[in-house]
Amino acid sequence: MDKLAAGFWGCYFGTTALMLVGSALAYLRSVRRIARNAALAACISGLFVVSFLGGLPLAGDDVEFRFLAHLATAAASILCFLLLSVLGVLKIRANRRRARLWLGLCCAIVIGAGWLVSPITSLSLGLCTAFLVGAVAVAFSVRSAMRGDRLAWAAVLAVLCMLVALAGLGWIALDRRQASTLVHVVSAVAATLYLATMATMLWARYSYLIVLHEVMSHGPSYDAVTRMRSHVETERMVDSVFAKMRDDPAPLGLLVLTIVNFYALNKLHGQAAVNHALFVSGGRLRRLLPPNVEIGRLGRSGFVLIMRNCRDSGTLIDLARLASSRLSRPVQLKTSADAKRLEARCTAWAADMGVGVLMVTNRAMSGSEAIASARAMSRTAVSFTSRIAWLDHPSGEIVELPVLAPA
Repeated sequence: MDKLAAGFWGCYFGTTALMLVGSALAYLRSVRRIARNAALAACISGLFVVSFLGGLPLAGDDVEFRFLAHLATAAASILCFLLLSVLGVLKIRANRRRARLWLGLCCAIVIGAGWLVSPITSLSLGLCTAFLVGAVAVAFSVRSAMRGDRLAWAAVLAVLCMLVALAGLGWIALDRRQASTLVHVVSAVAATLYLATMATMLWARYSYLIVLHEVMSHGPSYDAVTRMRSHVETERMVDSVFAKMRDDPAPLGLLVLTIVNFYALNKLHGQAAVNHALFVSGGRLRRLLPPNVEIGRLGRSGFVLIMRNCRDSGTLIDLARLASSRLSRPVQLKTSADAKRLEARCTAWAADMGVGVLMVTNRAMSGSEAIASARAMSRTAVSFTSRIAWLDHPSGEIVELPVLAPA
């Protein structure tokens, strides 16, 4: 194997390592089924490639050919079962049992028949069986895609890439010394694309489970547009936080962000544009939050952030400046309800907003009083240059935070 082929195979093994790291992170986030599927796909395909490239210390060609024949049959069956599971074909218990039965029976028959023929014939039989299993996987994927499952088209691409890699690796195993660099490169690229496509499919399912977890935890009070607590759930969260404050003397940091140009956006471009603006704003806020900050929607055009154990007002002010800066960035909004269309009409928009900043140290203050005070400050802050208002406790007046000079 020359340096070019080694470089492409190195890219494949790097992708395998990244997929294993991603599966470990998913496992830590308690999405264990998806994590196991991702790790299984990476490990089996990695073992398959290492074995067919001659990376295992096997005694002689005959032993190697028989091992590769068994591995090809078993790996294709397991990966086919995994793919069908990801597509949801095996949700019904009877389908799972039927798939296990047929794939297991196929493996047993092919492996048993492989011992009745020569080692090289056994390898050819295992490769043919793997191609047959791959063809079955393509058929099921196309059927799911024709029934409206968009994820199934990615499955079709993944299986086709797997079949190309299987053909190339079979060629390399049967004629390792004469296999050209082109065969190595095409096989490595196909194997890398297979893993990348599988990772994309699993990530799509993983993201769905994360959102589903949020929906199940918040119930009907979950806001699907911003993917955070709705106004009703936010009120409950605020009451709970302020109730705990009576037992804990640590101050709370409160930020209320009010976006004042949603009404004009609705009148000019319709509710679809407003929904897109809310979606973008909610995503930007969620990405900048520290671990000790709770967030929720406040009415139709506001957000509230509560920082627990806020003993440093500078941290709260920095968060207010960061939130104001991120949410004020321009964005291209879809003005059509069909947001999937690339050619859908768009309009440039930037949030016109104010931020009210409040340090709550009075344990007798209720959550509704604190929210009302911070919300009034946020509306006042719309007229400030910095767009951030702060309650000066010594004077009891609402003052503007100064605009930071550019570094």
